[in-house]
Amino acid sequence: MTLSPTWQRLPRFLRILLKRLPMVFPQVLGVIFVTFMLVRLLPGDPALLMLGNMATEESIDNLREQLGLNDSLLTQFVGYLTGVIQGDLGISLFTSNPVVVDLMERAPATLEMIFYAMLLTVILGVTVAVLAVVHPGGIADYVSRIYGMAAGAIPDFWVGLLLIFFLFAILGVAPAPFGRIDPMIAPPPAVTGFYTFDALIAGDLAALKSAAGRLILPVLTLTIVNAGALMKMSKTAFADIWRAEFIRHQRASGLAQSRIIRNALRNSLPPVITLVGFLMGFLLGAAVLVETIFSWGGLGQYAVQAVTYSDYPALQGFVLVAAVFILVVYLVVDILYELTDPRIQT
Repeated sequence: MTLSPTWQRLPRFLRILLKRLPMVFPQVLGVIFVTFMLVRLLPGDPALLMLGNMATEESIDNLREQLGLNDSLLTQFVGYLTGVIQGDLGISLFTSNPVVVDLMERAPATLEMIFYAMLLTVILGVTVAVLAVVHPGGIADYVSRIYGMAAGAIPDFWVGLLLIFFLFAILGVAPAPFGRIDPMIAPPPAVTGFYTFDALIAGDLAALKSAAGRLILPVLTLTIVNAGALMKMSKTAFADIWRAEFIRHQRASGLAQSRIIRNALRNSLPPVITLVGFLMGFLLGAAVLVETIFSWGGLGQYAVQAVTYSDYPALQGFVLVAAVFILVVYLVVDILYELTDPRIQT
């Protein structure tokens, strides 16, 4: 009873955060365990892949011993978990670099692409949904119906290849789909890891133009594939609120149309926020194929290399980072969901 007044005096977002954080740690531990066990089921011997097919049995056994692959799974897991707690994710068998270093170098590339793709997806999906509801039978309404049905059936790699063919090969309006920046332009000094942000901070307009141009094709690919789902959800949620009694009352009271739209949109945000959180996790998974197509050099391409070469430490590190990223996104979604809906008591 004595804690209740103190708890209620805390800011609402802080109460939500403190209630959610204790659930994150067992989830991360579960992800580490499941990932460790599943990675061991992948076909291929890392020692053989590192030494080549001409290696002798003795050299392969010696390397397996050095890598600790001859130990029991329990011993290997305890050693890996100890390293994770100490911030050591092991050494990549493919790059020979610490996995932490590889992930830190590649994560900004993936996060920058996801950030702009999610931003464009939200702007496009919500805007078209609102226009379709406010102006039924208009262009936006017909576009939302047709695009909403087609978007979910379009594979992202197919969209990416089509964009490369038409925008780069045929029309020439998009830059070459190779990397994050033109090879003749030096990347801006790293501050945030996002080339566009770092170029702005450094005042390097050439790097900014090149980095922004290279983002066009991968961002468009992810947006085209994912905006349809958000558009349909936003349209359904907004339409329910738009027909609500309090909206009709506001309209009868003479409120401006823009004010009514803002009020309706705010009340329809909770399900939209939930779907945005889900799409963030989906975009991270979709980045695996998209980065391969555009030679992006991010986490997705790193994961593909890890699977190809049976690079256990690299693959475990990628899955761990992806899991933590998704858990953080869902934590933020929970906080925003409860902040936008005052009826939820925390």
